[in-house]
Amino acid sequence: MEKKYDSYCGLYCGACAILLSNEKGEIENDAKSWNMNVKDVRCFGCKSKINAIYCRDCEFKTCCESKKINFCFQCNEYPCSKLLDFKNDKYSHHSVVLKNLEFIHQKGLFKWLKDQEKRWKCASCGTRFTWYDELCEKCGEKLFNCEAEEKEL
Repeated sequence: MEKKYDSYCGLYCGACAILLSNEKGEIENDAKSWNMNVKDVRCFGCKSKINAIYCRDCEFKTCCESKKINFCFQCNEYPCSKLLDFKNDKYSHHSVVLKNLEFIHQKGLFKWLKDQEKRWKCASCGTRFTWYDELCEKCGEKLFNCEAEEKEL
């Protein structure tokens, strides 16, 4: 099944630990270490047909699909209070959603996906990393993760 890295709300699924684990074929071991059932962490991205338990009942996905739109910025209510609350919650990787949506709106999905692909690779060795990784698993380089990014926003 094809992986989908964009989401309705502006998150980049390609930096999700669950999606990356699925891609690497490590989901069985990771599910054990996370004390989770493997079927709850099978995921190929928000806009795919196979979603992790965290994304199955996503209010943004449900809302956008009901309105037949691909992104929250295409809605007349953008940015709604739910999206603003999501952006400002305790999870650092949520803080970029408005910035990402504006980029997609202004420059297009293809350019955003290319930029995100580069952004979530180690600058030293090119190994992909996730939102909260601090060091590159391959070369040990310090990474610019979502917590560091949130401080700059």
